Amino acid sequence: MFLATVRVTLKPTVNDPQGLTIARALASLGFDSVEGVRAGKFIEITLDEAERSEAEKHVIEMCEKLLANPVIERYSFDLNPA
Repeated sequence: MFLATVRVTLKPTVNDPQGLTIARALASLGFDSVEGVRAGKFIEITLDEAERSEAEKHVIEMCEKLLANPVIERYSFDLNPA
């Protein structure tokens, strides 16, 4: 059994309207030192796999087929025994 923690973020060249909105809100709350914000997704997935290599293979497939749009997003993940 493994726990995958997946992070999906927009590529640096893609505009991030949600990040801009968050940055403006933080500035209005007095957090003047904020230079920029990028928003993304954090996903936890529990996999019932015996082998780490199989779990890793499945997480990559999930990211490439559903969780991330490879045209505008990038992903990374950590995989730990659950």
